[in-house]
Amino acid sequence: MVAEQLNKVVEKTQRLIDLCAALQEENDLLNLENQSLKVAVEASKTKVLDLEEKLRALKLARSLESMAGAESPANEKTLDIKQKISEFVREIDKCIVLLKK
Repeated sequence: MVAEQLNKVVEKTQRLIDLCAALQEENDLLNLENQSLKVAVEASKTKVLDLEEKLRALKLARSLESMAGAESPANEKTLDIKQKISEFVREIDKCIVLLKK
């Protein structure tokens, strides 16, 4: 009777050892999967940051492009005004020279 109980304890212990080994294998596989998922998440985060930076650059480029398009006539007007002012200054200088004579 004691031998039978001892055999049952040994059998149960062996089952527990086998179950523990199986669970350890599963744990190792899950740890590997977890690591690969972490790497994938980090790669995704890096790609998202990259894409966000490209988006910012694109928005800035479009903004500058629209500003350049909008300012083109303004720049021409500014240039025209500067030329007119320069002409007036030259005319005034000529008048001053004539008055000094």
